[in-house]
Amino acid sequence: MPHLVILYTPQLDAECDMTALCRRLADTMLAQRDDEGRPVFPVGGTRVLAYPAAHHAVADGSGDHAFAWFHLRMARGRPEALRQRIGEALVAAARAQLAPLLAARPLGLTLQVEEGAESFDGRFGNLHASFGAPRA
Repeated sequence: MPHLVILYTPQLDAECDMTALCRRLADTMLAQRDDEGRPVFPVGGTRVLAYPAAHHAVADGSGDHAFAWFHLRMARGRPEALRQRIGEALVAAARAQLAPLLAARPLGLTLQVEEGAESFDGRFGNLHASFGAPRA
């Protein structure tokens, strides 16, 4: 973890570079530092995934309305002020990446940050080791 999932209306595929948006958001997450200057998120655990909604209804249905929901889920333990800074940094990155689209069409955007309260957290694999760092 952290995992940032973007769920969006499919017309956005033709109007923006979703891969570039994912990369920008991942880079923004990796740039975050705590008050002691330590990275907030592990490189090997940082993921941004985007999915177009196969079916959708947005607003009143009177037009070609677009929407994207950004949902960041992270493990517990980070202070509220840090979670707020992370959310603000991600909003700023998304707003900058999507600026041309925001200038051209109506687009609803929501970003939410959630801390996990897992009842089971089975993590396995070898991705973290490829970055020379233990899994956090």
